[in-house]
Amino acid sequence: MSEKEEETKVVKIEDKIPPREEGDRILRNHVYGAMGVGLIPVPLVDLVALTGVQLNMLRRLAKVYEVPFSQDKVKNLLSALVGGALPIAMSDVVASLIKAIPVIGQTAGALAMPASAGAVTYAVGKVFMQHFASGGTFLNFDPDEVKEYYSQMFQEGKQVAAEMKQGAE
Repeated sequence: MSEKEEETKVVKIEDKIPPREEGDRILRNHVYGAMGVGLIPVPLVDLVALTGVQLNMLRRLAKVYEVPFSQDKVKNLLSALVGGALPIAMSDVVASLIKAIPVIGQTAGALAMPASAGAVTYAVGKVFMQHFASGGTFLNFDPDEVKEYYSQMFQEGKQVAAEMKQGAE
C-alpha cells in the first residue's frame, strides 16, 4: 500500500464518530423532537407521535451500534419498558388526557407533556444505549432487568428536558 493510500485510510478511520458520541447526538435530537410532539394539542395523538419519535430514535441508535432492527419487535419492547414503569408511563397518559379539558387542561397539558415526553424519551434512549454498548441486541433485551435504571434515567431526563427547554427559550 502506498503512503498516500495509507494516509487516506487513517483519515477515514479517524473521521468515524464513536458510537457513544453519535448516540448522544441522536438522543439529544430525539428528546427535542419528543418535547415538540408533547405540544400537540390533541389528546392521545401526541402519544402516538411520541412512540414514532422513540421508534425512530431506536432505529437510528441500532444502526450506530450495528444492531439489527425489527420495528414490530422494538414496538413490543418499547411498550414493555415504558408500560412496565407504570407510574412513570401514566404521567404521559394523564398529561395527554388533561388536554381534553378546554382552556385549563390544554394549558396544563401543554406545560406538562413536553417535559414528560422528553424525559421518557431520554430514559428509553439511555437504557438502549447502555444495552447496545454492552453487546446487547433487541433479541436479548429484558425490560424487567432495566426497570431501576430506566427510573433513574427518567429522573435525570426530567432535569435534562428542563435544561433543554430553558436553552431553547
